[in-house]
Amino acid sequence: MEYRLDKNGEKISILGYGCMRFTTNGRGIDIDKAEKEILAAYERGVNYYDTAYVYPGSEAALGEILERNGIRDKVNIATKLPQYLVGSKAALDKYFDEELKRLRTDHVDYYLMHHMTAISQWDKLKNVGVREWIDEKKKSGQIRNIGFSYHGNSEDFIGILNAYDWDFCQIQYNYIDEHSQAGVEGLNAAAKKGVPVVIMEPLRGGKLVNLLPQKAKDLIKEQSSGYTAAEYGLRWLWNQEAVTCVLSGMNSIEMVEENCRIASEAKAGSLTAADLEVIERIKGIISQSELVGCTGCRYCMPCPKGVDIPALFRSYNTTAIESRQQARFEYAQTVGLRKDPAFATQCIECGKCEQHCPQNIPIRQKIKEADRVVRPLPYKIGINIARKILKVSK
Repeated sequence: MEYRLDKNGEKISILGYGCMRFTTNGRGIDIDKAEKEILAAYERGVNYYDTAYVYPGSEAALGEILERNGIRDKVNIATKLPQYLVGSKAALDKYFDEELKRLRTDHVDYYLMHHMTAISQWDKLKNVGVREWIDEKKKSGQIRNIGFSYHGNSEDFIGILNAYDWDFCQIQYNYIDEHSQAGVEGLNAAAKKGVPVVIMEPLRGGKLVNLLPQKAKDLIKEQSSGYTAAEYGLRWLWNQEAVTCVLSGMNSIEMVEENCRIASEAKAGSLTAADLEVIERIKGIISQSELVGCTGCRYCMPCPKGVDIPALFRSYNTTAIESRQQARFEYAQTVGLRKDPAFATQCIECGKCEQHCPQNIPIRQKIKEADRVVRPLPYKIGINIARKILKVSK
């Protein structure tokens, strides 16, 4: 297993265990199966295990497995505060104490503010005393490293990154999300500040393996490297020095073995020019299925009325590559829950975006088309309800 360093110089396995996708049965999580998989990863050097308050049964299962095998203090637990449910300092303690109880531990090694999408969420937490609360927990040793997980655009990511002295952060990042959400811009901004970055969705929930176009699968089989589809995705991430740890929701022994094998070989800068060319060709094949030829360059931004054009087109293309349900959920969480609305319906058709688009996309026409698909009436209603429940401004 290869390791990289956190902000305090502690070794973190470059492969982390994502505990959101434990196998379930009729009674909930199949804990015996999960135990075998976690132990297989542990024996191969994985020392970072990621869960969250809102992952059903996950914290409790992880806590039980680590305790009954006597390895709690030999691994790092990462879990997350449901910041969207916090309205007072008392709530901070309520959720944290419940998590400690579930995890059967007296401390959390890596604690994250969960699902941040806008700087306004951090401002809300500051208003209930989160900075002082973090100081107290770090001083007592109950929290050893503090961070945040993020779904939103690169601008807001950098805003949150600069708003506090974070120990680490977590972003969605893979070779087709290179220029969406926090993206490579956010990754490099964190690296510049010396903030370690944990990666989630490295293979987009397995879609960069199972749902690749057949032409891409055939291309991979033709390569002399012998790399699998998963291997290209993981190695592309580990090739970047700014990536500290990559989470994988492993739910089979075979997956654990393959990912650990790759993580025992991958090093920053180790991919050849030929390897990187194959990945670019895979991206090109995927793009042939897209509905809009948007590269995410953001030359069309900023929109005078705040429309996030690249995020809309990214989700629209996802409807063709993956599924409409996935695309609509992604759009709702990354755009729908921001402090300032960024929907296509705000467009006044000034045309400034089209003047700067290198791809000559008829943006004014396409954003209307895309909005109808990714934000149909039920989703508009759902987003509005969620904004009110979570007290998103405007």
